Amino acid sequence: MKLLALAMFVALTLTSLPGAAAPVNESCGTPQLTDDGWGVERDARLAGFDQGLLCDAVRSFLHSSRNLHGLVVERHGRLVADEYRAGPDRSTYSLWARRIRFDTDVAHDVRSITKSVVALLWGIAESERAAPPLDTPVLDLLPALVDLRGGGRERITVADMLCMRSGLGWDESGGYGRWTNDERGLLWRGDRARYVFDRRVVTPPGTQFNYNGGLTAVLGLLLEERTGSSLQDYARQKLFEPLGIRQWEWVTDVRGRARAYTGLRLRPRDLARIGRLMLEGGRWQGRQVVPEAWVRTMLAPCGPLEGFGHHWWSGAVRVRGKEIVWHGALGNGGQRLFVVPALDLVAVMTAGEYDDGNIGRAQQHLLQQVVAATLEHAGVEGAVHASSPAGAEAVVPVETRATLRSITEEDHGKRVYVHLKVAPGANLPFTTLRFRVPDRAVLRGMREGASVKFRAERIDGENTLVAIRAVPACVRFQPCD
Repeated sequence: MKLLALAMFVALTLTSLPGAAAPVNESCGTPQLTDDGWGVERDARLAGFDQGLLCDAVRSFLHSSRNLHGLVVERHGRLVADEYRAGPDRSTYSLWARRIRFDTDVAHDVRSITKSVVALLWGIAESERAAPPLDTPVLDLLPALVDLRGGGRERITVADMLCMRSGLGWDESGGYGRWTNDERGLLWRGDRARYVFDRRVVTPPGTQFNYNGGLTAVLGLLLEERTGSSLQDYARQKLFEPLGIRQWEWVTDVRGRARAYTGLRLRPRDLARIGRLMLEGGRWQGRQVVPEAWVRTMLAPCGPLEGFGHHWWSGAVRVRGKEIVWHGALGNGGQRLFVVPALDLVAVMTAGEYDDGNIGRAQQHLLQQVVAATLEHAGVEGAVHASSPAGAEAVVPVETRATLRSITEEDHGKRVYVHLKVAPGANLPFTTLRFRVPDRAVLRGMREGASVKFRAERIDGENTLVAIRAVPACVRFQPCD
């Protein structure tokens, strides 16, 4: 099989990977009107979707062999699709999973989406002058840690924590079941701030991203100290009640403290409310809940070529040759809250694939299907559905994640080739792929060892690089789409 065909096979067959959930019915996800305040749109075309293509996306969710649990699609303030499945799930404290039949009323662990909610609360507190400006050195707010000033720690700011650029040595690799994972210490340590800051600065603060749940834990305890409320009470008063979120839980650690970095449980429909809030610039039904300037700050990347803002992620899906930008709150196991500003669209996904680095690609592909179903991108005249023979081609081109291994020249520099190591878990029989580069300009700024996403085509009998871009490296078991 040709290398390109193998690469495309990776992206287009993700839903065939092993899983344990099973579809509970066959439908197109038509939402039901309940008493939770959501309006529904049962005619997908009135919401700006091709009915058949949206139905294909819902069926992909229902028939996936991955352990997917929920899919909610909202557009222009109304629910357009709302579908659930039964499957095994476990809390962060559980060693074993149990089978749960998910529906509109069942809350789900959202894991690190919790971090993004804490960032929303920080912005609210800052607007009320309870939280300090972003350029405030964090140790100025923690007088009990005066002995830790020095070694660069005194230069770490609030912005560095929100951007996860503290420079502190912190390792969450190897899965959250690993006892040496630094995040696990947050469960039982008495002084969480000291646990996080009493470590060496390994890179200059503000310069390099390193995923660190301990920083969110410190943001959470600072919020509690400076607002005079528990994290749960502050969230209820300032965010959840204004949004009409009534059914939620904030799981605590072994000492009874809210886990700011992973503890929230929410219904997918309520996650969609947060998505709508973001699309409306912090407003909900005309009320300014979160300052609009803070929403812009959260969604803006912290640095060039970075996909991380102030505790919110950014990326893009490619549909029919166009890149459509999304912003998101993402959690371990396949928890996803995507907002797509250009389409005024929210997509929520829940799953139970904890510590599985491949689930990000599966959820990204599902988002791609939803976006491709909008009338703006469906090719309404003569649009084909994924169930038709030509349907598989309708969703491409796709991007594949890789590491740039080397750039070589042949024929006295007349022919340029790039060698890309495909990301782990891509199920390819080859480790490194070789592509002809017809225009060396596409490699401008690329360096060996960089994390990239690329597209390729078969041109004149050769696997040929069409596009390549640098992306943030995969971060442990956080998104690796």
